[in-house]
Amino acid sequence: MAVLLVADEDSGADGPRPLTADEASRLAITRFRNYQEQGRAVTINVPGPAGELTVTGSVDYRHRIGYGVLHGTGRNESSGGLIQWTPTAVHVRPMTRAPAQAPATPPRAGWHDRPLLKAGSALDTALSIALGLGGDRPDNAELLPQNGAAWWGRERVAGRRLDVMAGPSSPDRSGTTGNVRYWIDSEGTMYRVRASLGSQPEPVVIDFDTHDFVPVTPLPQAATRR
Repeated sequence: MAVLLVADEDSGADGPRPLTADEASRLAITRFRNYQEQGRAVTINVPGPAGELTVTGSVDYRHRIGYGVLHGTGRNESSGGLIQWTPTAVHVRPMTRAPAQAPATPPRAGWHDRPLLKAGSALDTALSIALGLGGDRPDNAELLPQNGAAWWGRERVAGRRLDVMAGPSSPDRSGTTGNVRYWIDSEGTMYRVRASLGSQPEPVVIDFDTHDFVPVTPLPQAATRR
């Protein structure tokens, strides 16, 4: 399932410019908002030369675990199935005809387990990014502008008028300012995240609340390998 990345006719991009105090505060709390909610429904689109991969599911930000259904297009069409992941492991259950939505209770058998790759896999990087979009405390609003965070414009996505903000540079990698952008409402809730990966010409896009949130039931092996 592809997610449209085009905003409607009310979109606008007048940035980049420095964040105002209010914008910095909203960017600082946006990951904490996800943690407060415990979980969010997500659609993760991962581009690639063999075709796109899409994960439709839920992420539990309190327990740092995600679960959903994986679909592929193009040469990746045979990649369909159920997927569950933690910061250290990925569990995949291949299916010839993957459903549109993952069953609320994961099947007990048929899973293949592997470590979550820290490099070399756009899918694993996207899964890791999705898990990292929740935090148990707000970020430092004063440091965000100092580290390159900026306002880029406003767009209307799924009927919501949102501010587009670029995240700060990575503390361990230079030249990463603006690699991650957040679509945030007036309360600091994120509804879209776009992340540029050095290995891919197109960004990973994570959309929130595209379907109903279903609490994540960990697989036995997932509970032991977080």
